Amino acid sequence: MNSAKRIGTGLSFIFFPLVFIFAFAGHPNMLNLHLPGPEELILRARGNGLLHFGHALVTLNPALLVVVALHFMKLLNRGTADWAGFIGGILAIFGVLMLAMDKGALCLTMSALEALPDGDFERMMPGLLLMFTKGGWLVLIWGLLLLPIGFAIQAVALIKSKAIPRSQSILFLIGVLFVGTPDGVEIINLSASVLLALAFVPYGIQIIAKKSLLPCNL
Repeated sequence: MNSAKRIGTGLSFIFFPLVFIFAFAGHPNMLNLHLPGPEELILRARGNGLLHFGHALVTLNPALLVVVALHFMKLLNRGTADWAGFIGGILAIFGVLMLAMDKGALCLTMSALEALPDGDFERMMPGLLLMFTKGGWLVLIWGLLLLPIGFAIQAVALIKSKAIPRSQSILFLIGVLFVGTPDGVEIINLSASVLLALAFVPYGIQIIAKKSLLPCNL
């Protein structure tokens, strides 16, 4: 069981940034930097199978991010940064759940509408605009901002505690602060995801290879 937990933890660190890289790289017109309105976001997703697939992967990615948050909560609990690790982890996990809600409510819904003829799709636009402007209880989706805040708290605590190499902690901090950049400038999100991969793919490999003394029991 401990071996399975160790391997699962290592794989979580390896795959979560790779999923982000794939998902952000699949966005169209990445060099056309601007902040699109809700209608443009809706039409951008129309007929884009690669974008839908990337969104589906990101919907599943929160499971890996919860493992990461819990791992750092346990790691930081061993030193003087225990409260920062705990508070950061709680905020990050709540934000991760809101990320899953965001992709499920908005992105996966758009993939289901691919079966509609263009005329029916256009008649649904007023309702879709309400969704993409986060009307009603969809306002809770703004809670995903807690994801970078929570992980940033953990990253700062890791830097101060020197629980992992400083370079990895700094890449973690920079990457997590920019990975949630708003739609329209996905080149920034993609670059941030690459930084996260540079920090955590080697870290995950070390955990799997038993070359890390970090806690793997969740």
